[in-house]
Amino acid sequence: MQNIPYDELVIGMEAEVSRLCRADDLYVFANASGNLNPMHLPKADGDGDGEPESIAPSMWVASLISGVLGCQLPGPGTLYHQQSLRFIGRAQAGDTLTVKVRLVAKGDNRRVRFDTWVEAANGTRIVEGEAEVIAPERSIRFDASDVPGLTVQSHRHFERLLELAEPLPAMPTAVVAPEKPDALGGAILAAQHTLIDPILIGHPDRIAEAAEAEGIDLAPYRIVEARDHRLAAQAAVRMVLDQQVSAIMKGHLHTDILLGEIVKREGGLRRGGRRISHVFVMDVPGLDHLLMVTDAAINIAPDLRTKADIVQNAIDLALTLGIEQPKAGILSAVETVNPAIPSTLDAAILSKMADRGQITGGLVDGPLAMDNAVDLGAAATKGITSLVAGRADILVAPNMEAGNMLAKELTFLAQARAGGVVMGAKCPIILTSRSDDEQSRLASCAIAALNAAGGAA
Repeated sequence: MQNIPYDELVIGMEAEVSRLCRADDLYVFANASGNLNPMHLPKADGDGDGEPESIAPSMWVASLISGVLGCQLPGPGTLYHQQSLRFIGRAQAGDTLTVKVRLVAKGDNRRVRFDTWVEAANGTRIVEGEAEVIAPERSIRFDASDVPGLTVQSHRHFERLLELAEPLPAMPTAVVAPEKPDALGGAILAAQHTLIDPILIGHPDRIAEAAEAEGIDLAPYRIVEARDHRLAAQAAVRMVLDQQVSAIMKGHLHTDILLGEIVKREGGLRRGGRRISHVFVMDVPGLDHLLMVTDAAINIAPDLRTKADIVQNAIDLALTLGIEQPKAGILSAVETVNPAIPSTLDAAILSKMADRGQITGGLVDGPLAMDNAVDLGAAATKGITSLVAGRADILVAPNMEAGNMLAKELTFLAQARAGGVVMGAKCPIILTSRSDDEQSRLASCAIAALNAAGGAA
């Protein structure tokens, strides 16, 4: 940025800038100013009419004037003395605004006066007034590239999944051992959002105790008695085979008990010879797409054949979530094939398997290190030319330990939310954690519902 010192200012000089008002701008202003008036929050109903208003705060609109004065005319080094404002219109998230200033007078002590106004896209003024500022004394050039940016911790991708799943009929779901408040509460929450139609399988007395602790009325829900966790898991599997339910949801029981019944060769839910695997679907603030991490929960040290199934399961899920051409990055510590690092060999083979049609539905490339799998700049620096590098929708970890650490780092350090399902069986299996918040539990159910329905429209 280059300023214009006081001595070089000429009456009649003008400057302007156009700015899109984004929903994120309203959240940033609310946090910075402390003004949490729901009239100005993108999804809040501030006046009780049943619709969100999403009106830009007038002072946010007015603050755009200071951006023109401080960055363009006079520019860096300018300080405000006073500003008058008249608010004669409103702006909302999604509107494009044009901010204009015109120099009308020069006074003593480097004080200069500007006409200032903000126009809507149709040219109508919504703010007008006058600014008196102290212009810079000398020429100054400023590089703003080092100014830190902001990431709003919203989870819009999960919100979209919930919107896609909302029109679907409630998915009949066997909830296995919902015998603790968090396990029962998550299932009932999903039922209240019409994502699932739960059948509660477990010990009736324990389910009743959990319901009492959560204040839940069990009258609307069917309860199937199973006083042992293994029997409850077996009952859920039979319901899938009998086409009574379209999904299974884990309650308060050990995962290995549930999965043990699902993967049985006789009477289980194995789909052909494919291995089951877990897929975390993650909404990472600041990332413009969903990110999937697999396998972080089931296959401890997968061999090549298992990894191929893990990749295929993740691609299949991504397709049902509306990702048209899923891009799977096969992770390792480095992005070159090194015989001393076995995961790089597996990654290269998986890439070739995809090239030969042994893995279908998406693009597969590897080995990729974490940085060049998700960042185009890092991929360019390493000289990697690939349709996957820097753009990966799916991150395939070399083993469960790496996948689990990656998913939890994103959750607890990057404020991501994670939902997930087990894929590769005859129906999606919803695995929730006691640490999951409400939106993560709902997202897991929405993911399963979209998968069971065959995809997002």
